[in-house]
Amino acid sequence: MSHGVFSVVHGNGSARTRLAVLAGLIVSLLTLAFTAPGAAHAATAAGTGTSAGHLTHPELDWMGSTVAAHEGSSAHGSAASGTVSPMVTQTPGMDVSAYQGSVNWATAWANGGKFAYIKATESTSYTNPDFAQQYNGSYNVGMIRGSYHFATPDTSGGATQADYFIAHGGGWSADGKTLPGALDIEYNPYGATCYGLSQASMVSWIHAFANEYHAKEGVYPVIYSTYDWWSTCTGNNSGFATTSPFWIAKYSSSAGTLPGGYGFYTFWQYADSGTFPGDQDYFNGPISGLQALANG
Repeated sequence: MSHGVFSVVHGNGSARTRLAVLAGLIVSLLTLAFTAPGAAHAATAAGTGTSAGHLTHPELDWMGSTVAAHEGSSAHGSAASGTVSPMVTQTPGMDVSAYQGSVNWATAWANGGKFAYIKATESTSYTNPDFAQQYNGSYNVGMIRGSYHFATPDTSGGATQADYFIAHGGGWSADGKTLPGALDIEYNPYGATCYGLSQASMVSWIHAFANEYHAKEGVYPVIYSTYDWWSTCTGNNSGFATTSPFWIAKYSSSAGTLPGGYGFYTFWQYADSGTFPGDQDYFNGPISGLQALANG
């Protein structure tokens, strides 16, 4: 026992009382030593929307998994400034994740599916356990396929998540059968809509992801989102329109208003169920245009 500690408890009263006070002091010191960092972490987490075990259900986070709850699944938007109509030819496809499990690709092909996007990763801690069956199976029946990353901007930086995506199935090759990777950026399934980021910080995060992907793969990623989320969380930023194709999610009879800078969509997720496994999508053009995108 140090003299300093002894001096705190020294005074009037019995030895038992002094020992009791001393024991209480030691308990308090130990409590501070072991719980203060956790409390500080909790406070930090509360401020950013993250917490220990943040990704509690990544198998339920697929492209569009948050859209219907926020925007509905069948409401028809009215014509507005910026609303676009599809080109005459729309090439049908789908996007799937671990939620679909093992997919019958032969049936999807027979039903007219020409392309598929498959979830590969989320944050820097999750990989789709069904990725190989889905990614290779779609390719083997003749589809043009690609992979996507479910973004969680509050868990790590954009470049870090791009690298993780690339390392776990998100790469691209100019073989005419592999589409550029896609960034799925949508409503936060775990908390604050914009993941606790300001509009400027969100734009920076997306740029970091897109630029890293381009630096490593030679093409920019497709960006998937909704007009509402994009407007809310990026301030309808138009700085991606010259580099990244846009994949609009709109469960309606038309794709609706597009984000700033985009005169047309490249992909449209128009329903969350239908003929194909997973979500129902169109490529905005003929199969030759889809092949051109796959070729970079």
